Amino acid sequence: MLMPKRVKRRKQFRGRMTGKAIRGSTITYGDYGLVAMEPSWIKSNQIEAARIAMTRFIKRGGKVWIKIFPDKPVTEKPAETRMGSGKGSPEYWVAVVKPGRVMFELGGVDESAAKEALRLASHKLPVKCKIVSKAEQESEGDNGEE
Repeated sequence: MLMPKRVKRRKQFRGRMTGKAIRGSTITYGDYGLVAMEPSWIKSNQIEAARIAMTRFIKRGGKVWIKIFPDKPVTEKPAETRMGSGKGSPEYWVAVVKPGRVMFELGGVDESAAKEALRLASHKLPVKCKIVSKAEQESEGDNGEE
């Protein structure tokens, strides 16, 4: 599963997930992408499950890009522990995803296969997703500039 090799600090604040994604909201590598429609934390094992679902469906043809990385540690206190006595120990890693963020990209496969692979991947994730193509995004971008 994905996690940083080393971090500057072991524990992090929870933070806020307000607003839309500014960075990572365009398809840059592949032809099709899976875009988040709502804010969420996505665990490293959920990212891995989505990746496996996609690669199994396209039978290792084409290429998959993972555009999110779980770099935020989430702490949990042990079960049946009283309040107080400090913050818990880091248990798992999450990627903070905001609406509009492209999470996965797919290239080198036909449209129907790509859309089905991304649909299967979306079922593994805790957010509502939308499948977009590079062509759709470029045409939307042209309309916005005028």
